[in-house]
Amino acid sequence: MKLEGIRVLDLSLFLPGPLLTQMMADHGAEVIKLEPINGGEPNREIGLKRDGVSVFFANTHRNKKSIQLNLKTEAGREAALRLAESCDVMIEAFRPGVVDRLGVGYEAVAARHPGIVYASISAFGQDGPYVNRPAHDMATEAYAGILSVNLGPDDRPAIPAIANADMLSSMMGLSAVLMALLRRKDTGQGDYIDLAMMDSVVAAMPNNMGPVFAEKRAPYAKHERSWGGNAMYRMYETKDDKWVVLGGAEMHFAAAILNKMGRPDLIPLCEPPPGPNQDPVKEFLSETFRTRTQAEWCDWFADVDAAFAPLNDLRQGADDPQLRHRQMIVEDERGWEHIGIPMKFRQEPGQLRFELAELGQHTEQVLRGLGYADGDIAAMREDGVF
Repeated sequence: MKLEGIRVLDLSLFLPGPLLTQMMADHGAEVIKLEPINGGEPNREIGLKRDGVSVFFANTHRNKKSIQLNLKTEAGREAALRLAESCDVMIEAFRPGVVDRLGVGYEAVAARHPGIVYASISAFGQDGPYVNRPAHDMATEAYAGILSVNLGPDDRPAIPAIANADMLSSMMGLSAVLMALLRRKDTGQGDYIDLAMMDSVVAAMPNNMGPVFAEKRAPYAKHERSWGGNAMYRMYETKDDKWVVLGGAEMHFAAAILNKMGRPDLIPLCEPPPGPNQDPVKEFLSETFRTRTQAEWCDWFADVDAAFAPLNDLRQGADDPQLRHRQMIVEDERGWEHIGIPMKFRQEPGQLRFELAELGQHTEQVLRGLGYADGDIAAMREDGVF
């Protein structure tokens, strides 16, 4: 597999870092998760469980090893540094400054292993006026202005369905780590990666910053192309109180739909720009979609060359034939469902392995691999190092 031979030390918690390292594990990396001694990875206990294992944990920690070390002890800190020396990548997601106080920050690790690729994921980055502010995903989206255009049907800001800042920083982080590993092949040097969730979510807005940059104003969301201003890029309610989606604003899609609906006179109104000028089309489509059920509209659109979709719930989405065909929802021998691997290589594809480590399961094994004798390990256990 692509990352076979790469060893990763993961100190991160919750979502961005654990998902990043799981992606690496799916493609062959050996990932060693260093979990806190006071309870371990929090997402072990978050949300619904199957046979005592949370779905959240299973979706972020498959095929990783788990160790516990008390980094507030000298022996625990030394063991972590020795482990980092054997790794190619190290990921952490504490508040800025925490790993330095614990003695396992980049400078301490790089002094012993200059080739380490070390990534820190935080809400606002390692510098700036917000550096010491606590925050999770939604707060970073709020500061960046993203939530202001994420509106519900009542025109009020709504909580996004996806933890956008978490997910984007995770994937930005994976890209950065792989860039650094690629460069290290030529230079032998690792690097330090400073990833801010707020930076990542702003970087995901290149198609929606027109009013902000060109006219120096906040956009009115419902007039914008991507947020409902275009009649052909909206959600519409159906007769059975379900929803359908038109997801393509190209003029040939508009023509295909409106010609079949018998309203070619509305096609010119679908020309850019989006906004109130398209209201007659929106009103017509709103009324029309209410005349049939969602299933009937799926049949109606079967021969129409236009971007149309039923708005599925998450259970329906998990059963969608496209996702099942692509093995993005898979089942193991227990019948448990899992999210699959999105990066599909033709050569050396990733492998789904569903082993989930018990808390601290591999501590002694990893320590022995670092050269610790059984007597040393027994003393460390006695001294509360793990």
